[in-house]
Amino acid sequence: MLRSTLALTAIAIATSASAADRPAISLTRLDCGSALIKDFNSFFSDTLEYPSGPRRITDSCYVIRHSRDILLWDTGFPAALKGKPMDMGALIASIDRTIPEQLAVMGLKPSDITIVGISHMHGDHTGQAVDFPAAKLLIGKADFDLTKGPKDPFGPWRGAGAKVQTMHGGDIDVFGDGSVIALNMPGHTPDHMSLLVRLASGNVLLTGDLYHATEARQMRGVPPFNTSRADTLASIDRFERLAKHYNAKVVIQHEPRDIAKLPAFPASLK
Repeated sequence: MLRSTLALTAIAIATSASAADRPAISLTRLDCGSALIKDFNSFFSDTLEYPSGPRRITDSCYVIRHSRDILLWDTGFPAALKGKPMDMGALIASIDRTIPEQLAVMGLKPSDITIVGISHMHGDHTGQAVDFPAAKLLIGKADFDLTKGPKDPFGPWRGAGAKVQTMHGGDIDVFGDGSVIALNMPGHTPDHMSLLVRLASGNVLLTGDLYHATEARQMRGVPPFNTSRADTLASIDRFERLAKHYNAKVVIQHEPRDIAKLPAFPASLK
């Protein structure tokens, strides 16, 4: 409780400056794939409260421009899945366009990305991270540690002197001016993160995988594969307090119905 209170206080201080005191920032959604979940209920509910049967979820990534810096939030499924859907047992994953292809439409190159922020360690959020080896990696510490191994998605950031910033137990003011805050929201994975983006038009909260669907937010649903049910519920409580306090637009990253909450690619919300 003390940690959450201190973190809320830190966010309040960091975001107290008016929008005029911060560089103009923008938020653009990228299509980083989709997945057909064969039985949404058994896959995503540890209380089996959702309708059974197949359901498609989106895999969204986001570009946040901040002055000369560009943050890429999550990196979706691997580029190797383009045109080659993969049956992974409980789901079928696919992508239509890679992140570099979409960046090109925006007039950007992979080398223009200065920070890659990863909400958590699962493969549908880390798949194209290796395409941005020059960027600083922002990730939860435990998630970073747990991904070491033969299928490590973060190989470029393991060497001496690598640009890595890890989170554990507290939030991170990404640009140092309160405009973008990586939020400590453990439970889905040990050091899972959500993201608060303070735009001139209003505040936006990107969930990461705190929620996977609108119903999950309404029902406080917890997937059976989460690291900690108790931590997930505590993070849900904190997230909802932040959403209310900052009157934030909540975007559930895996919810197709939330795509329309942001401008259609390549337009940005500012």
